Amino acid sequence: MEKHYHLGLLCFVHLLIKADGVTDQTELEALEKIKEAEHIPSDMVAEFERWVADKAEPEIYRYGLSQLRECTETEKLRVFAILYKLSEIDGRVHTQELRMLLYSVKTAGVAFNEVVDFARSQPRMF
Repeated sequence: MEKHYHLGLLCFVHLLIKADGVTDQTELEALEKIKEAEHIPSDMVAEFERWVADKAEPEIYRYGLSQLRECTETEKLRVFAILYKLSEIDGRVHTQELRMLLYSVKTAGVAFNEVVDFARSQPRMF
C-alpha cells in the first residue's frame, strides 16, 4: 500500500473515532489492529500523530481527502470499508459517525453500496 493510502486512512479513522465525542477502548484497540493489518509504518503513525495534534477537524478532513484523491479506486473502497466496519465496533452506529462516513464517501466519489459490498467481502479485521 502506498503513502497516500496510509495517510488518508489515518485521517479518516481519526475523524471517525472522534466523531461522536467519545473515544473508547474498543476503538483504540481497533486502531491498533488497523495499523498492523494495513502495515502502516510506525514512523508514519508518529509523524501523523504529531501533525494531527493541533489541527482542526476541517483541516484533517481536507488533507485526508487530498490523500484519497491520489489513491486507486480499490484503495478508496478499502479505506471506506474499514471505516464502515469501525463505525460498528462499539455495537451501535452513532449519527455523527454515519454522517461523516456518508459525506466522505460521497465527496470521494465512491458509491456507498460498493463500500458495503466491499466491506462484507473482506476478512474480519476486528
